[in-house]
Amino acid sequence: MGREHWKKIWVGSAGNMVEWFDWFVYASFATYFAAAFFPGDNPTAQLMNTAGIFAVGFFMRPVGGWLLGRYADRKGRKAALTLTVTLMSASAILIAAAPTYAVAGYGGAVVLLIARMLQGLSVGGEYAASATYLTEATDPRKRGFASSFQYVSMTVGQIIGLALQILLQRTMSDAALHSWGWRLPFIVGALGAAVVFYLRRTMLESELYEEDGHSPAADRGTLTALWRHKREAGLVIALTMGGTLAYYTYTTYLTKYLSNTAGLPKNTATLVSFCALVIFACIQPAAGALSDRVGRRPLLITFGVCATFLTVPIMTLLQHVGSFWPAFGLALFALVMITPYTALSAVVKAELFPTGVRALGVALPYAIANSLFGGTAEYVALWFKDAGHESGFYWYVAGCAAVSLVVYAAMRETRDVDLGRLGHDDAAAGDLSSVPAS
Repeated sequence: MGREHWKKIWVGSAGNMVEWFDWFVYASFATYFAAAFFPGDNPTAQLMNTAGIFAVGFFMRPVGGWLLGRYADRKGRKAALTLTVTLMSASAILIAAAPTYAVAGYGGAVVLLIARMLQGLSVGGEYAASATYLTEATDPRKRGFASSFQYVSMTVGQIIGLALQILLQRTMSDAALHSWGWRLPFIVGALGAAVVFYLRRTMLESELYEEDGHSPAADRGTLTALWRHKREAGLVIALTMGGTLAYYTYTTYLTKYLSNTAGLPKNTATLVSFCALVIFACIQPAAGALSDRVGRRPLLITFGVCATFLTVPIMTLLQHVGSFWPAFGLALFALVMITPYTALSAVVKAELFPTGVRALGVALPYAIANSLFGGTAEYVALWFKDAGHESGFYWYVAGCAAVSLVVYAAMRETRDVDLGRLGHDDAAAGDLSSVPAS
């Protein structure tokens, strides 16, 4: 892989990193600012309110997936990636400046809601534009490896957020963090987005997109064009369902779970997530490279089997951990378990669609699946806890993984598909969702 390819991966990943830093910082710092916007004496209820706003951001993702996916197919991956990071920067500034309940009543919560809606629009387009760009901009024999950097960058964004949280926990008092310290990460995110905006303005467009001549300009990124690939779109929703729910369970929700359920101190819970995520990020390229050799399906099936049968035992054991090391071991095991999904998430979806509708084809169905399952993971988990049946959430995650497992077992291998020929004819477009597994 030449220097130019590495540059494309770096620029695409750097923006993705900042996008997801801002996205996850909201979740990881919610324990500090929840009371500032939602008064009351019940910490779980306060977290449910902030998780509800977090989920609203996910419900904006289909809108962002449609608008920005269409934009990426019509105007190019570079233009879409530049726009998404601009929207994310604006949302970070809004959260950093949001007034508390003591200053503006529930007006501050409204500002949070607007900011999360902007973030939802941004991330709804960012995932697809990044996935298609990383898939198109590399050697076809190394697409799995290159595309795995999407989740590397997403995880690194979260790691940086957790690192900043650990730093602030060690250097600021708990009272200061609850009062104003939680605003600092959002300021950092806005500054980082400004840097990435400059990088993306000078990035190179995907050659595959520039060479695409068989898709009429008027037909690119339209819902009509996507409808011709409705089975592939349905496949994206189904194969994403279990993976995204498991991912958000063991990343976004894990710190709260260890603190609110297992009873670990907040700083210990944060350190567990940080250390486990560092290793998780490092192993993504290895899984992506493995898929380039053995195919996508074997790894996806491995994830599906493990998540279906091991989720309940892992979550049950995590509920009773009392110190760092057992919590870290279980968290790391869970993240290794979901790696066969996360490393391949971008490339498998992008390999299903032709160039003229690839961004929209990935963005809209993926965003719908995330809205229904990933975005609601925290809220559903906290709802089960508040109802006194927390173990119900464990079975819910396992059940969704089982549904995705059926899809992985039935779908066709996508590793060797020719992205440039997809869409030229029915055979090349390969209704991949209807062809038996090979």
